[in-house]
Amino acid sequence: MTLDQFRASLAADAPPALPPPLSALWWAGRGAEGWARAHALVQDEPGAEAAWIHAHLHRAEGDLGNAGYWYRRAGRPAAAGDLAAERDAIAAALLAPR
Repeated sequence: MTLDQFRASLAADAPPALPPPLSALWWAGRGAEGWARAHALVQDEPGAEAAWIHAHLHRAEGDLGNAGYWYRRAGRPAAAGDLAAERDAIAAALLAPR
């Protein structure tokens, strides 16, 4: 899946088949209505990818202290600026071929 395909999928009623971190990011892209679903998907998910999305979610809700904790767990600097741009950057990183 490309970043453009991921963005386009946000118009659907449900996410496509994605690993939990990307599915959480999809729900985060739905705004406030998807926050709880996104958080539930990454809350107990191990790994730096889930921690990065967890950080993004807490930044989106305005809980910068909690976001900072999760950015550290992800091994990432705390983000600032536009949330949609950060979400795109995370999606691009997770969708990139490895």
